[in-house]
Amino acid sequence: MDQNRIDALRAQPIPPRMHLIDGKQVAASDGGQMDVVSPLDGQVLTQVAKGTTEDMQAAIASARAAFEDRRWAGQAPAARKKVLLKWANLIEANALELAVLGVRDNGTEIGMALKAEPGSAAGTIRYYAEALDKVYGEIAPTQSDVLAMVHKEPVGVVGAIIPWNFPMMIGAWKLGPALAMGNSVVLKPAETASLSLMRMAELALEAGLPAGVLNAVTGEGAVVGEAMGLSMDVDVLVFTGSGGTGRRLMEYSARSNMKRVYLELGGKSPNIIFADAPDLAKAAKVSAAAIFRNSGQVCVAGSRLLVEGSVHDEFVALLAAETEKFRVGDPLNVGNQIGAVNSVAQLQGNLGFVEKAIAEGAQVATGGGRILQETGGYYMAPTILTGVEPGHNVFQNEVFGPVLAVSTFGSEAEALKLANATDFGLAAGVWTSNLSRAHRMVRGINAGVVHVNTYGGTDGTVPLGGVKQSGNGHDKSLHALDKYVDLKTAWIQL
Repeated sequence: MDQNRIDALRAQPIPPRMHLIDGKQVAASDGGQMDVVSPLDGQVLTQVAKGTTEDMQAAIASARAAFEDRRWAGQAPAARKKVLLKWANLIEANALELAVLGVRDNGTEIGMALKAEPGSAAGTIRYYAEALDKVYGEIAPTQSDVLAMVHKEPVGVVGAIIPWNFPMMIGAWKLGPALAMGNSVVLKPAETASLSLMRMAELALEAGLPAGVLNAVTGEGAVVGEAMGLSMDVDVLVFTGSGGTGRRLMEYSARSNMKRVYLELGGKSPNIIFADAPDLAKAAKVSAAAIFRNSGQVCVAGSRLLVEGSVHDEFVALLAAETEKFRVGDPLNVGNQIGAVNSVAQLQGNLGFVEKAIAEGAQVATGGGRILQETGGYYMAPTILTGVEPGHNVFQNEVFGPVLAVSTFGSEAEALKLANATDFGLAAGVWTSNLSRAHRMVRGINAGVVHVNTYGGTDGTVPLGGVKQSGNGHDKSLHALDKYVDLKTAWIQL
């Protein structure tokens, strides 16, 4: 990466951002704006429109009109593919601009941001563009005087609420399959990270997506998110974020049109180190990255480390050494591996988890506090807590920050019990040389993704989704298409 180019992009002023409704830039109906505060230095970057209920209703009406007149859904699959592929190419062509814009907004280190945001988003859009003309209906095997067909049709208007940690990547997980199947979409970006996703939506129009097919409204979840959830004209609602918000969205569905709601609600994922792990040093290096990259702000982060007692001290020492190698600081400096926490509120919450863990009897092996406070930014030292028990708050609840809870176990059965001892079930990791044990753990752990002798790195060919209170439905892979189609049976008497 070119540090000079990054610095030049950092220096560029960011004009205030408006909503994107019916293909036009639109101010909030009451003129309201929200400050965008950069986690890099605590300074105001720009403003975005502070949406109203009326703004969200206008965006949904635009999406509904676009769906009903079939300006997108009625296009041949080859035509939709051409637009989506052009969009992916535009994202790639503007990758560094998009990545820097996003880092200034949410604090992810630039090396990770470039790959995980525009890089991943372009790949996802391209994947679904290539898939859309390979989705077939069915002919059912029934009696000879009947032709029974199953058609796959777009659901209509999709509402997508996107989190702040990886807005482009996760946005593309929703947008790619929804648009590929011919739906119209209304986006609601996170309050604390909307800039790059809004720019990505603008690029979709440049690629030829018809006006009204993709709309985006910024603002507070309690206002525009609620308006989306309560709308009688949104057919499917997809969301990645907190459990509390997910519950409210389900309530909104019940209070309105019973819209389908698909939720990815994070996790408290166990990363299990058996004494027979093939390479403890490698496991320590990967495990450190699994929790501390992006300051721990990753839904599948391996935030609970379960270590077999006979190697506990050795492994924790290796892990601490790897952790202390990370350079934390300005995420637009290519020499740093960990950037900023997204907001001051998130930072304070992280520190509160550490304070409570210490009060409950855990010990700090490394880290534990805020650093680089003189910059004005929101930085936290990667923190390892040992002696964490199942009843501790940090064992049970998602921090969503650079805080690792370490516990010990004595047997495979105990490891499995501890792994499943929370309300979450998104991801997990298992390190062992015993193939039979690996298969037993994959079967026994209640999680949507189980890594073996690695952690992270799954690509778009496999689904991501959770069980228990980590949510329902799946992003990524061909399985994601199921959320955005209706099945219609045609029963034809011959």
